[in-house]
Amino acid sequence: MNHALCLGANYLGDGRCSFVVWAPMAARVDVRLVSPAPRELPLQRSERGYWQTVADNVEPHTRYFFRIDGKMERPDPASRHQPEGVHQASEVINPDFPWDDSGWFGIPLRDYILYELHVGTFTAEGTFDAIIPHLPELKQLGVTALELMPVAQFPGSRNWGYDGVDLYAEKWEVRAL
Repeated sequence: MNHALCLGANYLGDGRCSFVVWAPMAARVDVRLVSPAPRELPLQRSERGYWQTVADNVEPHTRYFFRIDGKMERPDPASRHQPEGVHQASEVINPDFPWDDSGWFGIPLRDYILYELHVGTFTAEGTFDAIIPHLPELKQLGVTALELMPVAQFPGSRNWGYDGVDLYAEKWEVRAL
């Protein structure tokens, strides 16, 4: 198993999900599913301090924590979604997406005009979705690519993106305009 590629909760389809976490100093690790059906599952220690299990009856949107040595609960450090913030339960996501951009090859690097855009202050809503209506204006300015900040989860409501946590959460595809 290549742990670097599969840390966290990995939805396998058909109600199955693998959970992998690196906790080399732990004597025991469990995954505690908190919704929709609460239960706790032990993880098995494997090589180099990784702990893992494959669980049945786990669907996307299931919330969970890792429990270390029966007492300390933590969100998944490789979480792909933290819907209630970085200190709350992680959420299983289904990464399947019907990509339809196989014919897009981008633009030559020499033609890039980058615009560093802080998501939290660019619009009143401070969301990725709220940026979309403004893309034509940015394109009219001559902008050809956006650098979005922050793209990692962070504590609080505003952040410049330099101290993100849960670096796997909320990944976004950045494309030229």
